[in-house]
Parts: sequence; C-alpha cells; structure tokens
Amino acid sequence: MPMKKADVLKFKKRLEELRAQMTLLVKGATEEVKTDQKSKGYSQHQADEGTDDFDRTINLEVTNKEFSILRQIERALEKIDEDTYGVCDITGEEIPLKRLEAVPYATMTVQAQEKFEKGLL
Repeated sequence: MPMKKADVLKFKKRLEELRAQMTLLVKGATEEVKTDQKSKGYSQHQADEGTDDFDRTINLEVTNKEFSILRQIERALEKIDEDTYGVCDITGEEIPLKRLEAVPYATMTVQAQEKFEKGLL
C-alpha cells in the first residue's frame, strides 16, 4: 500500500532536519581535523604526536561515517522528489513503516541491506 502524503511530508521534514544536523557535524569534524594538523608543533613529545594522530584518525573515521549518512539522507530526499520514497532501491518492495520510523533515510529493506553489506548484491 503506497505511503500517505501526510506521512511522506512528515518524513521529509525529519530528513531535512537530519540533513542540517549532519551537515553541521561533518563541517565541524572536518574543521577539527584541519585545525589539529595546523596546530601541530615541533616541541611536542612523540607520544603526544601519536595520540594526536590517533585522535585525527578517529575524527576522520567519524567524519566518513557521518558523510555516508548524509549521502543516504540526500538519496532519501531524492526518492521523495521521485515519488519512490518507501520503496526498496534493490527489490522494489515496500520498506516497512517501522523501519522508516527508525531509520528515515533507509532506501532498502532489511533483507536487501544485509545482502548488500555482505557483497551478495
């Protein structure tokens, strides 16, 4: 059964809010990584440099994860514009409403997502 227009609008508003939050997080983390690199001094102890490098690596990984979610949010918003929101990109099946409530940027059913992550698709 196709999703009601009111539900789609509710999800669109939620996705736009998530996009704004994720954009700020990605920008903040990116700036933090850049700042850490610029402020590196020559008088630091090697152990401090190691810790700084570790922190920078963690920040980069977090940024990559956030950027990935941001791309998924953008894709979900595209699907709203295409009038295909709530339909799995892989199988064409409807994505259960409970899944969309938990992960509004989901573009695949749980089964398709699992196969995709295992490299079976």
